[in-house]
Amino acid sequence: MAATSATDEPVSGELVSVAHALSLPAESYGNDPDIEMAWAMRAMQHAEVYYKLISSVDPQFLKLTKVDDQIYSEFRKNFEKLKIDVLDPEELKSESAKEKWRPFCLKFNGIVEDFNYGTLLRLDCSQGYTEENTIFAPRIQFFAIEIARNREGYNKAVYISVQDKEGEKEVNNGGEKRADSGEEENTKKRGEKGADSGEEDNTKNRGEKGAESGEEKEEGINREEKTDKGGEKGEEADKDISKSGEKAM
Repeated sequence: MAATSATDEPVSGELVSVAHALSLPAESYGNDPDIEMAWAMRAMQHAEVYYKLISSVDPQFLKLTKVDDQIYSEFRKNFEKLKIDVLDPEELKSESAKEKWRPFCLKFNGIVEDFNYGTLLRLDCSQGYTEENTIFAPRIQFFAIEIARNREGYNKAVYISVQDKEGEKEVNNGGEKRADSGEEENTKKRGEKGADSGEEDNTKNRGEKGAESGEEKEEGINREEKTDKGGEKGEEADKDISKSGEKAM
């Protein structure tokens, strides 16, 4: 039966082969470079997901497997004094270390899925997955050390560091937003002042025009009064002339 994806499109034979190879224990493929690359890519994806997890959630509350309690109990029973905040590679990779780790790992064969998959493990738990800070380890070894780091509070340094950085970003973004808001308010105020100034100018202009119009009206009235007075004087002069004529007769 051909393997299919979620969209029912056939998966390439190459991907099926890689997936099959990754399902095999590490000792079954020797030093094949293609398989080693596939394992490395899968291990890197696993590392990225795990680091995001301990960065966003308090690691003390994380549960990595269904048997965390058993793994932690067996780990501390067999490696009671192992320093896990900053690992010494010799404590994991030396021949004497391998002899001690082998029986511990085999206890979880059939209990932890893919217990011997190659996995990336950080040496210094306060740092990320850099080339200098990373080694390959079997999956059960990764679980044992990381569960202990979570429960004993060592991984909290990563969580606090990332949360502090996120908090600083929010504060900086909030300051920028407040600055933008202040500029908008100042612009608005300048606009309102400009409008007020325009209204004052218009009012002033209307007042000046009103005054001029009043002055013109007064001048017209004065001219009319003068004309009326001139007419009255003319009529009086006519009367005087008439009287003079009557007397002369």
